[in-house]
Amino acid sequence: MSKIRVSLLGSTGMVGQKMVRLLENHPYIELAKVSASPNNTGKRYIDAVRWVENSEIPEYVSDMNLVSSDPNDHRDVDFVLSALPSEIAEGIETRLVSNGINVISNASPLRMRSDIPLINPEINYEHLYMLEDRDTKYVKNPNCTTTIMSMPLFDIINSDYERMYLTTMQAVSGAGFSGLPYMAINNNIIPYINGEEEKIPAEISKIFGYRNDDKIVNRNIKMSVTTVRVPVAVDHAGVLYINIKNFDIENFIKDIRNFKPLSRFSGLTMAPRQPIIIHEKNDAPQVHDVSGMEIHIGRLSYNDDTLRMYILGDNLIRGAAGITLLTLELMHAMKLDN
Repeated sequence: MSKIRVSLLGSTGMVGQKMVRLLENHPYIELAKVSASPNNTGKRYIDAVRWVENSEIPEYVSDMNLVSSDPNDHRDVDFVLSALPSEIAEGIETRLVSNGINVISNASPLRMRSDIPLINPEINYEHLYMLEDRDTKYVKNPNCTTTIMSMPLFDIINSDYERMYLTTMQAVSGAGFSGLPYMAINNNIIPYINGEEEKIPAEISKIFGYRNDDKIVNRNIKMSVTTVRVPVAVDHAGVLYINIKNFDIENFIKDIRNFKPLSRFSGLTMAPRQPIIIHEKNDAPQVHDVSGMEIHIGRLSYNDDTLRMYILGDNLIRGAAGITLLTLELMHAMKLDN
């Protein structure tokens, strides 16, 4: 089988570095090109990157020369994977797509456009079928917090709930490599993250929306959100309360343990065997329990018509780099990658 050749935009950032590492031994996706800011074009990757991963720079990428984001530098790959900063992503990505180059993007611009699928694979991989007749594919990942917090809702979204209340505790890495000064977060908790409180319910509404021909019709998700930045390097957490009557929590736990919607597909190396893991100890899950694509939930209870759960996930893997690769793997399995 010939490999899927990809190039990576934003390859020197935190999400880009995570993708470089995850692609190191991938059986059928080959990282063929890396790109970064214009002032680094032409440099070797090892000379341009400030490596922050807990491993050495993979040998296969260290001597690659960085290319530009111009479409001419990416015509010989099958997909461009974008880990670009949001402020520059839209113009670069739309230019690539208009030049017939497939893009899977982790950046926020255009996530809510109805003709661009917003994919959290286990929840709404069926939305990818709207790309079936398109010559050029353009796919968006959700916000990293949305990706994590939406997972346990698969069994609730169709129920007769009244309202959801979510408070998130988001790691510093969610702000990017240089997005939050050390002195702003050291020994501190910041009770507001600009744009996140509107973004999360809007994106969840689209993820759980309906496919109507080549567009997505959003649901009306009733959710109030408070977002908080905490002095943790990686992993986003949330406490979710849902007002819902006559809820069978034992059946909910059973459904979570049986939740394996991607098992029908083969070759998904990024798909966890158990997408959602339930912890029964009162003080779990904690950050050291989390590493990879799984979502962890704990503190499950149902009292006074209120369901409560604590949700935790890796914002760099599940929320960004890993979900990008899983989406591409799914497109390959669904024969949507050509």
